[in-house]
Amino acid sequence: MRGSEVDLDQQAGATGLPAPGGGRVTMQQVAAEAGVSVSTVSKVLNGRYGVSPATSEHVMGVITRLGYEASLVARSLRNRRTNVIGVLVADFEPFSTEVLKGAADAIRGSGFELVAYSAGGRVDEHVGWERRYLSRVMGTLVDGAVLVTPTVTDVQYDGPVVAVDPHTGRSSLPTVAGDNLQGARLGVDHLLGLGHTRIGMVTGRPDLVSAQLRERGYREAHAAAGLVVDEDLLALGAFEAEQARVAAHHLLSLPDPPTAVFAANDRSALAVLEVAAERGLEVPGDLSVIGFDNVPESALSDPPLTTVEQPIRRMGHDAVALLLSLLDGDEAAATQLTLPTTLVTRRSTAAPSTSRD
Repeated sequence: MRGSEVDLDQQAGATGLPAPGGGRVTMQQVAAEAGVSVSTVSKVLNGRYGVSPATSEHVMGVITRLGYEASLVARSLRNRRTNVIGVLVADFEPFSTEVLKGAADAIRGSGFELVAYSAGGRVDEHVGWERRYLSRVMGTLVDGAVLVTPTVTDVQYDGPVVAVDPHTGRSSLPTVAGDNLQGARLGVDHLLGLGHTRIGMVTGRPDLVSAQLRERGYREAHAAAGLVVDEDLLALGAFEAEQARVAAHHLLSLPDPPTAVFAANDRSALAVLEVAAERGLEVPGDLSVIGFDNVPESALSDPPLTTVEQPIRRMGHDAVALLLSLLDGDEAAATQLTLPTTLVTRRSTAAPSTSRD
């Protein structure tokens, strides 16, 4: 037997906002306040027949005044939909925060709600985190999910999933990413155009497609300029500030250090600026630094950071828009989106000092 909506709500803990006298609003409190039965409240909530328009309007007024809301679990048990989508991130850092802003832009007026879920930044055990968290939320808390920089893309769940800036490897998931290859070439070409020939690179996470493409762009820009890459000028930053600091110290301690550094993301570039200051180097007088992403912090650094902008906020927006299309049954929407990148010139780059070249 299917069971009533009332039973499902009670079993799932249907509650709302705190009641005026403490605790949380229950369906029973709504019924008592409205002077109707609990089953009538349930019928109103679920749009079932058997309730007059006047009674329905009265009950909805009480529901609004008391702040009652059926739990997501109850909603999913009853309708097989929660009207909630999830954005799963490894951690709340500048990149994922901008993605979330774009996701919030896209959700407005859609009739869906948005929940953000963080893995807590456990970088030592990051591989496969999305599988664990998807199994917790998919189907009962959310109808679909956006994965931000997922470490694995062979996920299969009862609902659509879209990846932003995905892990390397074959995948059938719809994805949204910036044009990392062209962006890296733009950044390195900018440094080459200023006259730099010894350009270091603080590389990204080697398991992510974005990091691999940015390193490839670095190499292609050198090749196009007729320069051979000095492998000693590449150091692993892994998109993490502390690792980038180690990389920067290594590069700037070389017998023949670089006159410019291209960092695979702004987080790493900001770490390079810090290390340069600690070592008494002036930017851009002694060292030019360029990042990638154009997170808000990049414009606030000292000096403001030249960077390659990928439209992170738009990536979040387009990922959610794509997910909503898939939830509406638009299979043609399942595609791979690559958004353009542009160079943003600020004060952290200049021609190399004649005393160093």
